[in-house]
Amino acid sequence: MEKYELITILGPTASGKTGFAAALAARMDTEIISADSRQIYRSMDIGTGKDLANYEVGGKHVPYHLIDIREPGYKYNVFEYQHDFFRVYEEIRRRGKLPILCGGTGMYIEAVLKGYKLLDVPPNPALRASLKGKTLQELENILASYKVLHNKTDVDSAQRAIRAIEIEEYYKTQAPDVNEYAPVKSLIVGIDIDRERRRSKISDRLRARLNEGMVDEVRGLLAKGLKPEDLIYYGLEYKYLTLYVTGQLTYDEMFAQLEIAIHQFAKRQMTWFRGMERRGFQIHWIEAGLPTEEKINITLRLLNNQL
Repeated sequence: MEKYELITILGPTASGKTGFAAALAARMDTEIISADSRQIYRSMDIGTGKDLANYEVGGKHVPYHLIDIREPGYKYNVFEYQHDFFRVYEEIRRRGKLPILCGGTGMYIEAVLKGYKLLDVPPNPALRASLKGKTLQELENILASYKVLHNKTDVDSAQRAIRAIEIEEYYKTQAPDVNEYAPVKSLIVGIDIDRERRRSKISDRLRARLNEGMVDEVRGLLAKGLKPEDLIYYGLEYKYLTLYVTGQLTYDEMFAQLEIAIHQFAKRQMTWFRGMERRGFQIHWIEAGLPTEEKINITLRLLNNQL
């Protein structure tokens, strides 16, 4: 019987992975480590889909980690995430629990499961100056010329694309071959949601979040002194809502463009996960539409090597 050190729940946005992971954690009396590159920021709640109510299961609070750990405006990265993950992971293991890693940021998940040796990449002012003024498409073309290393699932703003190129350029000459952390033996469960259902859930969820006050959340962040370009950096909801709030898009333009961007983001997430399978990860896919109890039972059987 294989000895798993972690359970990983992954899937595209709107697949229902967080609610399932919380229900599983409640059943197993364990804790969740988030693998979401934007939920680490405080005050960015609706736009990042934290849905913290998911962590209350049957009157029981499920402890979660790596959510709300940085102030908005900060440029967090996979190097920091890897170190934060292993600190929390080791704490949970010392408590005698089997942690659950849950999220949709593929590079974060892969970096901790493989224990990649990562570097804290410094800014490159000369490179940034040479890329300034280029369109997002031009930047994506430049990024595509490098060896695939950076997580491209959420590169939907020029700032993020420039940072990704900066990382790739640094790693061309600096990246070491050794791992910093030992790889983690994880049971990996993927939440499989068909394309049409995923698209429908994404659109419904976008409308719901707008009704919940997502526009006011962005206005509030700007009122606290965040620069529009800092919010646009985070992409997706914060990019398009900032463009709307600052008068660069109409409401209808914002909604239409954001809806398309989220659909594209979900597709890129699935591309990353399929790439993980090609790189040797075994992902056990479970149908999103199954009842939560059935998904839990399947996962527990997988955990005990009964499938």
